[in-house]
Amino acid sequence: MTLHETLSPHPRDPALDRITKLAILAVGGQGGGVLTGWIEALARANGFAVQATSVAGVAQRTGSTLYYVEMAPATDRSPIFSLMPAAGDVDIMIAAELMEAGRAIIRGFVTPDRTTLIASTHRALAVSEKMVPGDGIAKAEEVIATAEIAAQRFIAADFEAEAARAGSVISATLFGALAASGALPFSRAAFEDAIRAGGKGVEASLRAFAAGFEAALTGPLPEAATPPLPPAAPAAQGPQKLLAQWQALLARADALPGEAPAMARAGLRKVVEFQDLAYGAEYLVRVEGIASEDRAPYDLTVEAAKHIANAMAYDDMIRVADHKTRAARMARIGAEMGVGAGRLMAVTEYLHPRAEEMVRLLPARLGARLAGSPTAMARIDRVVNRGRRLRTDGLGGFLMLYLVAGLRPWRRGMLRHREERAHLEAWLSRAMAVLPRDYALAVEILRCRRLIKGYSDTHARGLSKFDRVMEGIALVEGRADAAEWARRLREAALKDEEGRALDGALDTIRSFL
Repeated sequence: MTLHETLSPHPRDPALDRITKLAILAVGGQGGGVLTGWIEALARANGFAVQATSVAGVAQRTGSTLYYVEMAPATDRSPIFSLMPAAGDVDIMIAAELMEAGRAIIRGFVTPDRTTLIASTHRALAVSEKMVPGDGIAKAEEVIATAEIAAQRFIAADFEAEAARAGSVISATLFGALAASGALPFSRAAFEDAIRAGGKGVEASLRAFAAGFEAALTGPLPEAATPPLPPAAPAAQGPQKLLAQWQALLARADALPGEAPAMARAGLRKVVEFQDLAYGAEYLVRVEGIASEDRAPYDLTVEAAKHIANAMAYDDMIRVADHKTRAARMARIGAEMGVGAGRLMAVTEYLHPRAEEMVRLLPARLGARLAGSPTAMARIDRVVNRGRRLRTDGLGGFLMLYLVAGLRPWRRGMLRHREERAHLEAWLSRAMAVLPRDYALAVEILRCRRLIKGYSDTHARGLSKFDRVMEGIALVEGRADAAEWARRLREAALKDEEGRALDGALDTIRSFL
């Protein structure tokens, strides 16, 4: 007699061992409900009693939906199924994205004594990963290594890519992987019959099912020995006179020393696209001025070519509107949504302008006068500071953004441009002032420009962190390890949105002064 039998007044029901427990973690658009429906149909068609439940997440990429299925061979007695999975009590765990597999492990749904874990290795970044000012992307290698230990069996492949190649969605490839795993006592033909019974998109789903089945058997493809080259930039097009000016600018970029030409070419393309060819010439004047005071290996010039371009091509309402109304964007969204063959698409833009963004679109003198008046700013804010939904698949909404994008020729006279130019000049002057005494620190000051990005609240937070990092650099300037401390301050500022890590780094500096 076992210890369990001695202590428990009711011995374990053998019927519990006949129940198969399967959980699925997926987010919107991944077909978790369709996959659950196929599994239900498969089980019932093969003489099983089955129950399926789901608990919806909060929203797209901020919370996944948990689908739960329990099944057992049908008998004359109705089985009692659970509505939710319990930690340590899941036979099959299917994760439609790699980090969902990690969350399943954290929640205890994956255990080495019983769980078959099926996961797609592709990434769909969560909001929490995108919110980090620096690189907030979770480490896929750590999740894979943990999964290999935590699960009894771990089946992984890029099922999203396999589905795309088959012209279907990931639910079909995951269903194929489930069939290949052998974790359910049904034949491959039975799985395929469940897809046919659904009656929608059968041929594409069967192709994706077969691709998922094969991918599960072969595993992920080995990584290429060398990473693929990025796609080449499209060739410039336009009037011959403008093309000649563009080629002359490229020749100036190619004349820069060391490794700078490649970075300068990319930066030149960015600033010209942002404004015009004259703006590109202004960019090169700045980079060439720094190159004239640089020395081998010309790290200062390379960083200047990168970060000056980012500073000059700042995010404002004109740029946002321009990107939202480009034909290439609409074509990409249409391709992703499968527009065509009778399928229509509606595109809604979510906008929340503040008084600051509106005032900075005004001529510099007028904008500065309004920005300096709290009363005027409060009145403007009451009018504009509210969320808006703008349909850009229709003429009215599209024209509104198109007209905002058309303000580009007047950008140089706006308050925002004057402010950005002043900040750019002060930042470069700061770096060049320390260059004769500390080359490494000058390079780090240029790199601190990456703290400033985005627009609206994001831009304001980045600007605040930049200012605080510059204050910290002033405290350590003149020390032999000033450049290292500048790097630490910048990396600390990028770790979290609130700036807690930066506060700690600044406190550390003050402690030894």
